[in-house]
Amino acid sequence: MKSGIDEKTLILKMEMAAKKKEKEQWYGVDLDGTLAMYDGFKGPDVIGDPIPAMLARVKRWLAAGKQVRIMTARVSPKTPGHDKARKAIRAWLKEHLPGYDIPITHEKDYLMKELWDDKAVTVEENTGKKLA
Repeated sequence: MKSGIDEKTLILKMEMAAKKKEKEQWYGVDLDGTLAMYDGFKGPDVIGDPIPAMLARVKRWLAAGKQVRIMTARVSPKTPGHDKARKAIRAWLKEHLPGYDIPITHEKDYLMKELWDDKAVTVEENTGKKLA
């Protein structure tokens, strides 16, 4: 090889980089209607009861060492009451997912592995075709 790195070393470096990226990847979980019951907006600090199936899934991910972030427009700087909402979400998480410091965001990045959201539509990659 021209670079002076043998093939085994190159493969090892690639595997290490993939493992590092996997550790940094995170699962985005929408709040209203996905993790918490939602029956219309009632204020920035009003959050519904947990949805048992999704709460159990998030607990499994966290127990397995996966990174989870709460994705919600409630904390967007453009949303009125976003600071109040963030405090309410933090309290909700402390009550329902104690012992974990789960980030709360309104943005995704390239390390997001999956987004779990009641409003998302799944499309086939690079085609724009809607999947089931």
